[in-house]
Amino acid sequence: MYYRSLLSLPVLLVFLAGCQSSFGPQALERTHLAYNEAIVTSVNEQMLQNLVRIRYRDVPFFLEIGSVTASLSLGANAGLDSGINFGGADSLSPDIGISYSDNPTISYTPLQGENLLKSILSPLQLESILVLTQSGWSISRVFGLCLERINDLYNAPTASGPTPETEPDFREFNQLLALLQILQSNRLLEMGSRKSGETSEIIIKLSEHSPDFIAQLKQVYKLLDLQPDLKSFTLNTDFLHLKSDQWTVRPRSMLSLLYYLAQNIDIPVAHQNAGLVTQTTSPDGGRFDWAQTPAGKNFQIHSSTERPPATYIATYYRGNWFYIDDKDLKSKSTFILLRQLFDLQAGQTRYEGPTLTLPVGGR
Repeated sequence: MYYRSLLSLPVLLVFLAGCQSSFGPQALERTHLAYNEAIVTSVNEQMLQNLVRIRYRDVPFFLEIGSVTASLSLGANAGLDSGINFGGADSLSPDIGISYSDNPTISYTPLQGENLLKSILSPLQLESILVLTQSGWSISRVFGLCLERINDLYNAPTASGPTPETEPDFREFNQLLALLQILQSNRLLEMGSRKSGETSEIIIKLSEHSPDFIAQLKQVYKLLDLQPDLKSFTLNTDFLHLKSDQWTVRPRSMLSLLYYLAQNIDIPVAHQNAGLVTQTTSPDGGRFDWAQTPAGKNFQIHSSTERPPATYIATYYRGNWFYIDDKDLKSKSTFILLRQLFDLQAGQTRYEGPTLTLPVGGR
């Protein structure tokens, strides 16, 4: 009997050693990607649902994930069960128990107060816009989303809040974006920063070294009422002193950008008929198509009563599914840009208020 009990101990030790080895580096491999994917999916769905809330004039709300702490534990017990048979052979059997638990704790930080003001109500920084145009994003997409006005051209300023009843002003801005995209694609437009004393200026430089695009350059100068003999222009936000040697711009805030993107949501007919959303009309009295605007050209949210099979992101709200189609590459790119802008704005502030910490049940 004693010999058999000793045999069970090495088996238990080997088993525990194997568990411990898989509990270290292998536990990291098993949990890191899973938490990463869960966080990305959760944050994306929150952003999508807030866009839908805004379209219905419901209150948006953001919870930022402050921290995720995963506590992994492994327990084991071992014993021997014995039995005595009078008139027969005695019995002895090992009793081994293993327990495993994964108990994550997630801390949420509500975006409110001063942090809300600085993150989503303050205008986007010109430096952020410059960084995006220099990191591979097209100037037409960045300007079309981030800027509400350049000189005397307007990019649907009435769409920066709740849905307007009449068509916004945007058509000349569309023309400008198409021209700027041509110039950028042919390396005839550059944006950069230049030191001016202790401060930096953002410069836009136009070039005419290619005679094939002189007509496009002239159109840009005409639309923006620029001084024709200049090639470099500073970017500023001072509309009290408009000058022909500058590009004066009005950046949107994150909230106004969310409103702008939310205008091009496919609202269920039943909700339209019930008056749950504002219907924008064209000058001829018909229904205005938001897909014509700079934001609408690059972003579309669909709706369905049933969960669609192939989606990039989907959220359930007011009895319907709202989603971005997985094959809609323009909308997916715009959503990525939106997330980058949101992170850039949120990264400029540091929230020091209370957080909501929730333990998640282990398994």
